[in-house]
Amino acid sequence: MDSILVKGGGAVSGQIPIAGAKNAALTLMPVTLLSDEPLTLTNTPRLSDIKTMTTLLESLGAEVTSLQNGKVVAMSTHGTINTTAHYDIVRKMRASNLVLGPLLAREGHAVVSLPGGCAIGARPMDIHTDGLAKMGAQIDLKDGYLHAKADGGKLKGAVIDFPFASVGATENIMMAATLAKGTTVINNAAREPEIVDLATCLRSMGAHIDGDGTSTITIEGVERLGGATHPVVTDRIELGTYMLAPVIAGGEVECLGGTLALVGAFAEKLDAAGVNISETKNGLKVSLRGDRPKAVDVTTEPFPGFPTDLQAQMMAMLCFADGTSVLEEKIFENRFMHAPELVRMGANIDVQGGVARVTGVDSLKGAPVMATDLRASVSLILAGLAAQGETLVNRVYHLDRGYEHVEEKLAAIGANVQRVQGA
Repeated sequence: MDSILVKGGGAVSGQIPIAGAKNAALTLMPVTLLSDEPLTLTNTPRLSDIKTMTTLLESLGAEVTSLQNGKVVAMSTHGTINTTAHYDIVRKMRASNLVLGPLLAREGHAVVSLPGGCAIGARPMDIHTDGLAKMGAQIDLKDGYLHAKADGGKLKGAVIDFPFASVGATENIMMAATLAKGTTVINNAAREPEIVDLATCLRSMGAHIDGDGTSTITIEGVERLGGATHPVVTDRIELGTYMLAPVIAGGEVECLGGTLALVGAFAEKLDAAGVNISETKNGLKVSLRGDRPKAVDVTTEPFPGFPTDLQAQMMAMLCFADGTSVLEEKIFENRFMHAPELVRMGANIDVQGGVARVTGVDSLKGAPVMATDLRASVSLILAGLAAQGETLVNRVYHLDRGYEHVEEKLAAIGANVQRVQGA
């Protein structure tokens, strides 16, 4: 199993190209199941999760071709569709549940295994299935599989009130509603940029969608969808991650393709911490105003609030901050598993339930650490950039699910980071 070796102590400088969004691409790929015409995605990130979704879609009857060294994914689902998504594939990735809505919409029935993914707390499917049930689907859980069937073979429009703004459920219902009979209204819908990106792609295929980016989305069903070529939106989580590199290590970095609109709440916290952020014609330029960042308090919230997927990276930065910061995690339980690993490096962190108090220290010391999930992986690498000595981050298969060529991108701006091949 591979590891990442980080030798700390040097400032970083240069440009980092930001990839297309993992969470957007994994949502856009199942859209191919809604049409018998080709769907091509450009600006696709080159990640292991993309390969997993490719395997899943191929098992359902889609043709998927990777072009331009993985940056373009061409898909077509024009033949016979297999409506069973098997556990062996689905267990590897939470986003696999996003085939449920499209299969139900096009074929009227589906059998989908309950999904897997990072161990960052329970993320139940109830909100997905309750919404589909309001659209006329009968859904039963048998032996770990969701058995779904649309009443009369076709979903029907409905008014769906989410108890909370679930990104995945919003995406599943949006896709299902495009081919449903009548009009579907989603109240308390998620507002993330990935939702807007999905709506933009669906509209280019002929879907009738209004309100994306707000808490109420309206979808008027159509008989069929056509094909499209669609560029995947920039990954705001990768953007935020690399924005922290010069804050932690020192120096100045330009994140190519980044915009403040993608990271508004995050950028506001960095500004409060003493970070310079300026928009350029190519992206965002970032540097630290003083010798150390200032302590700031952070509470994770649904978009447009501070993203939970940047909480671990922010904690790594606050380990070096002047003062004590309070981080409150309100999206996922069990999402402070990186804290004990940072403590191994000398961080001063006290976790009580969903709240972590981080008191900044003058320096961290490199140590062997264990990655517990995707975002924890990169937080430990970031911490290692400014730690004394060597930090060896183990179990980085998590990292490869969400960051393409992270060691190459960091090395390009002067960081001493390399992959150590496992046995």
